[in-house]
Amino acid sequence: MFSRMRKLSSLGSAAGVCGGLVVGWWLVANNTTTAKASWTTDFTPSVQWDWNWDRREPSSLLKPSKNNKRKNGLASDELKQCSLPDSNLTDSEKLEARLDAKKSTASRYIILIRHGQYNLDGETDKDRKLTELGREQSKLTGERLKALNLPITRLIHSTMTRATETANIMMQHMDKIEKVESSDLIREGAPIPPEPPIGHWQPENYQFFTDGPRIEAGFRHYFHRASQSQTQDSYEVVVCHANVIRYVVCRALQFPPEAWLRMNLHNGSLTILTIRPDGRVSMRQLGECGHMPPSKLSFT
Repeated sequence: MFSRMRKLSSLGSAAGVCGGLVVGWWLVANNTTTAKASWTTDFTPSVQWDWNWDRREPSSLLKPSKNNKRKNGLASDELKQCSLPDSNLTDSEKLEARLDAKKSTASRYIILIRHGQYNLDGETDKDRKLTELGREQSKLTGERLKALNLPITRLIHSTMTRATETANIMMQHMDKIEKVESSDLIREGAPIPPEPPIGHWQPENYQFFTDGPRIEAGFRHYFHRASQSQTQDSYEVVVCHANVIRYVVCRALQFPPEAWLRMNLHNGSLTILTIRPDGRVSMRQLGECGHMPPSKLSFT
């Protein structure tokens, strides 16, 4: 009896396998299988956008309410900014009015320029001046900004010789800029150990330790949404260095900052970041150098 049951079980299994093969063959032959495409090939959950990346989100700018200084959580000066009478406001309206008073309304367009080609053999920064090609690149970049006819009101340049020279040559071919300043924060350096590492460029750990916080401070100081007092969109130029620009791009777009060395930039190239009032950041172009003929292109 048990032998007969084993035979029947074996026959049933064989029939099941055969049936599966037949069904599979029929689906393939009739081309009725459906492949559902995934929206992504990355099964690791992505990081969500941090809206308060510059610590200027309106809700983070509100100070705690104090009964002795505020009426129902809204200060009199805030009421004046909102142009609403205190007696007509509900609690939710008061909170909304306080938030509105802290909101930015203008966009910032920041044009990052990499300096022109310079003398790599110089022993000190003062010796690392622009080459003849570097001066020509700076001239072409200044002419490009002039041709774009943007209302540029501010220019910031690194205090290093090659960046200062680049900025000065550029401004000779541009409309007058109201505010020009220099900064040590955006000098060239080693921002963060790159991933993957690169064999021919390996700074000492102490260089990352000292340069990294400085470059990060430069990012935090110059790259943020417009203040509440700014009522019109602004166009600003930052003349600095490849490492600084690449790191800033990663930080501003909330990409992994250690990926900065996966990009390369031509001398005199333009990288444009847009910072919207709500904190959204977009990149309009990276290392754009179409204003230069091929004979003027370089990476040094």
